[in-house]
Amino acid sequence: MSSLRSLANVVVRARRLAQAALQSARVRGGPLGLVRHQLERVRSQGLRSVFEQLTSHAREDRWSTPDQVVAYRRLLERLDREDRDVRAEFESADGPLISILMPVWNTPADMLREAIGSVRNQVYPHWELCIADDASDAPATLAALASVEAADDRIRIVRRSANGHICVASTEALAIATGQFVAFLDHDDRLHPFALGWMAREVAACPQADLIYSDEDKIDEAGRRFQPHLKPDFNYELLLSQNYVCHLAMYRRAVVADLGGLRPGFEGSQDHDLVLRVVEHSGAARIRHVPRILYHWRVHTMSTASAPAAKPYAWLAGRRAVEGHLHRSGMEASVDEAPDAPTLYRPKFPVPQPIPSVEVIVPTRDRLDLLRQCIDSIRARTRYGNYRICVVDNGSVEPETLACLERWRAGFGLRVLRIEAPFNFSMLNNRAVATSDCDFVVLLNNDIEVGSTDWIDEMVSHAARPGVGCVGARLWYPDDTLQHGGVVLGINGVAAHAHKSLRRGLPGYFGRAVVLQSFSAVTAACLMVRRDTYLKAGGMDESLAVAFNDIDFCLRVRQQGFRTVWTPFAELVHHESASRGLDVEPSKRARFEAEAASMRKRWGPLLDRDPAYSPHLTLQREDFSIWP
Repeated sequence: MSSLRSLANVVVRARRLAQAALQSARVRGGPLGLVRHQLERVRSQGLRSVFEQLTSHAREDRWSTPDQVVAYRRLLERLDREDRDVRAEFESADGPLISILMPVWNTPADMLREAIGSVRNQVYPHWELCIADDASDAPATLAALASVEAADDRIRIVRRSANGHICVASTEALAIATGQFVAFLDHDDRLHPFALGWMAREVAACPQADLIYSDEDKIDEAGRRFQPHLKPDFNYELLLSQNYVCHLAMYRRAVVADLGGLRPGFEGSQDHDLVLRVVEHSGAARIRHVPRILYHWRVHTMSTASAPAAKPYAWLAGRRAVEGHLHRSGMEASVDEAPDAPTLYRPKFPVPQPIPSVEVIVPTRDRLDLLRQCIDSIRARTRYGNYRICVVDNGSVEPETLACLERWRAGFGLRVLRIEAPFNFSMLNNRAVATSDCDFVVLLNNDIEVGSTDWIDEMVSHAARPGVGCVGARLWYPDDTLQHGGVVLGINGVAAHAHKSLRRGLPGYFGRAVVLQSFSAVTAACLMVRRDTYLKAGGMDESLAVAFNDIDFCLRVRQQGFRTVWTPFAELVHHESASRGLDVEPSKRARFEAEAASMRKRWGPLLDRDPAYSPHLTLQREDFSIWP
């Protein structure tokens, strides 16, 4: 069995390597463009770096392993049982009429019949299918359309005389729709039989919703379902990085009509553009997520689902969609290709002018070797022009430490705050922030080493945006594996770091290890926040002396209406727990368990259902694998 599993992994990785190379070639303007681009990378970064980037998508594809295939099959069986329990409810539901919009152009007849059949097989009865035939001339397509139109009076077809592409055709389908809600279905994909029932149930639960979206997966020509995209609830920063909403998405028809439908010129990313315009129109409170797999992308030779970079024009259209949204929202930001994920986006926000003041707060007790590495790296590698450093000295006694602190104070104005008290991370930071006069504060462990020179610039660019509270950075272990990629609530009972130990260059689950996004919390090993926000939240809870004080703090900032943002573009190295050691001693273990119990009592329901995570993903590991 182990040899078969190894062989399967080799095949998967080989296929992903070939896809990665093909994807890079298409994005870069063909094979010659790829060669030119990689030669430039060789000159600037070295041959090893080029190889690592080209093969990153082929290595450690832990979500396509045989174990995960089995886990997904079990998840589908569980969801099928739940579907059977609600069949009678959905069949007799008195809910809204839902109009399915389907643009068609020369679709192979068998695929078209299957797509239409997936609508006709809906358990929920209140639907209509609005098809816009975009001047098809394939006899088999035309015959299939005529056949289904005659067979079901809930199917309505508008026939265009000239091909206008997907945006124009979809808007014409919208024009004949009469439902309260509309949903888009590609002409070669499928809806799950219970899809509209679950969406209508969410309308009943949240009548003010303007957009409801579900999870999705892929289906091949043999009917095999794979690669489930198990999504978070609405995540604004993630939406700027990729259209994770995608399918199935159901919109209030009046809103889509007011917005003018799908806009020509955004073909390939037309639904990303629409989602962003709905966000502007309706706001996050009217966007809902149904965590069920209700849409199946068909994978075949020419489908976007089989090779995401098969349509580079779609990436360019998506970039314009994100840039347009940001500019309409009053944010002067640019959008670039996301490193390590060339089909995704990196929105770049400017640092406010004049640049805000930032104080970097570093608690310590002796361990001059770590502290010197930390302070020296800040001073040598930080390009930000308006920052200072405060060392919170928690009772250092070694003469070398005290002498060095004095030299730093006299030499470059380091602020030293001496506190003689038992170690309490929350208390040390609270006192430092209370005595600071800077606009922003960075909580930084003494075992951190700065990596990227623009780390403060990147964090300020987000922390200064309206609606953003805490901002976290991407932290690496010294061996180039990921230490902190955001915090997921509920893992191991309270919380743990997303994608922990993932190797550098790997994108993670649907790119979530390499793109900007919101999380419920980030680690205070490197955390930036407005000083005023810190104080209004009451600072860190000093009853949580060591563990989970940062998680608790982020959740209380969230209660004030702020998002917590994690950026992978501020990078530092974390020599984790080097100064204090791990909590393995009996007294430390007892304290840790008491703090964990306090968190469970205070935040239990939220810990059990993190909105930045999926209820179908594991709470036993940090790797985004399918539960159980």
